[in-house]
Amino acid sequence: MNDQHPLLSSIAPLVRAMGGEFVAAADREPSDIPIVWDGQVVVAVRLPALHGALDRLIEGVERDLGGRLPDLSREDKQRAIRLLDERGAFILRRAVEDVADAMGVSRITVYNYLNAIHR
Repeated sequence: MNDQHPLLSSIAPLVRAMGGEFVAAADREPSDIPIVWDGQVVVAVRLPALHGALDRLIEGVERDLGGRLPDLSREDKQRAIRLLDERGAFILRRAVEDVADAMGVSRITVYNYLNAIHR
């Protein structure tokens, strides 16, 4: 992998935020995303498996809001639900229940926050 390529340092924060990793062009698999510069594959990005996706989304929201979900204020918990919703967390099976557990609130509370967002 060409660690010195200027494109890599530019996209590294995005790749990390998505939970992905760089893979040498020669080692890429069909599901990897090739990163092309001047017609050449410089590197590939391997995205994480769907398994653990909700945990990664929660970790990202906690990073963005500067605290663990159960420790957030009511307003920040509402912001967390909005961010998770915008990032597609609630299309995952059992996401409402898992987010409620992670947040230390009831499922009904999460549904109420979601309903308020979608009104």
